Amino acid sequence: MSGSCEDLVRAVRAAGIRDGRVLEAVRATPRAGFVPAGWVGAAYEDMPVPIGHGQVTTQPSLLARMIEALGPGGDEHVLEVGTGLGFQTALLARLAGDVVSVELWADLTEEARGNLAALGIGNVELRTGDGGEGVPDLAPFDAVIVSAAFPEVPPPLVEQLRLGGRLVQPIGPGGQEDVVLFRRTAAGLAPLRVLTPACFVRLHGRYGFPSDDTDA
Repeated sequence: MSGSCEDLVRAVRAAGIRDGRVLEAVRATPRAGFVPAGWVGAAYEDMPVPIGHGQVTTQPSLLARMIEALGPGGDEHVLEVGTGLGFQTALLARLAGDVVSVELWADLTEEARGNLAALGIGNVELRTGDGGEGVPDLAPFDAVIVSAAFPEVPPPLVEQLRLGGRLVQPIGPGGQEDVVLFRRTAAGLAPLRVLTPACFVRLHGRYGFPSDDTDA
């Protein structure tokens, strides 16, 4: 294995991330524990890696940008849609009070659970299911982060976000979208700004693209 957490810290800083807590979370979270065995050698490169089911991890500098936009202060109740292998979950867990994360694929959920446990990260609850439906029994959330693309934000995620809370989601068809930061208002979601253009996998489920369109 080549590289180290410091390589990712440099990449994240070079991408314009200035929040010291986010940088420290990246420094404290070895990405090699959150990629498939065949990709450990590339763990500290600022690039996505495939994790099966047609899914890929989010590029570290991009997920750091999304997390920074949420502005976690240390005690937030956060909903994550798209656990993957748990790297972003781990960063969120270091920066917020607790994290509830939903993953469509059960095998990825179990891998993420083991990866997080190996680092002693316990302030997370992982669930397998349709992320677009959120987790109503644990709502409201202070922040929501969605790691898959759809042309609009699923209504349940809006409903489960507290007033004043922030939500980040790639808005588009999957493969070419804008990552947008929103704030929940009494009238619904108000877009605050576009964080960056990006390429994400598609959000599947009742409030996303049809599940039969996924790659097995």
